[in-house]
Amino acid sequence: MISNESSDTRTGTGDSGAVRDVLRRIYAAWADNDADAFAALYADDATVVMPGVFHRGRSAVRDYMAGAFAGPLKGSRAIDDPQDIRVIGGDTAIVVSKAGIVMAGERHFPAERERLATWVLSKQDGRWLVAAYANAPAR
Repeated sequence: MISNESSDTRTGTGDSGAVRDVLRRIYAAWADNDADAFAALYADDATVVMPGVFHRGRSAVRDYMAGAFAGPLKGSRAIDDPQDIRVIGGDTAIVVSKAGIVMAGERHFPAERERLATWVLSKQDGRWLVAAYANAPAR
């Protein structure tokens, strides 16, 4: 779920809506537990860094999410609240967001699971894709 209410979007290019759409589609794929649709929004050489995790490449992202959706993340949903979106040079976007995972059966994620995330998206052949993602505990 992407929240627009507390976002501070700074860009003069009009591409911030397209960048937000990529995030919306990622979390729609998450809600559907669709690892293929999720990974399709990542560049071939994308990197993902989270505490204790490093993945390189779209196929690694897909494999990781397929396992997570079949196991611990089954029935979960992700919340992502962009705090800042900057489009740089027309083909790179940086998004900083507050994020968390609401596990199956939960209404909200607890404060200790809140994350600060940084997304780097690049426009490739006219299409925005996630080039890099990293998150860390917010507290």
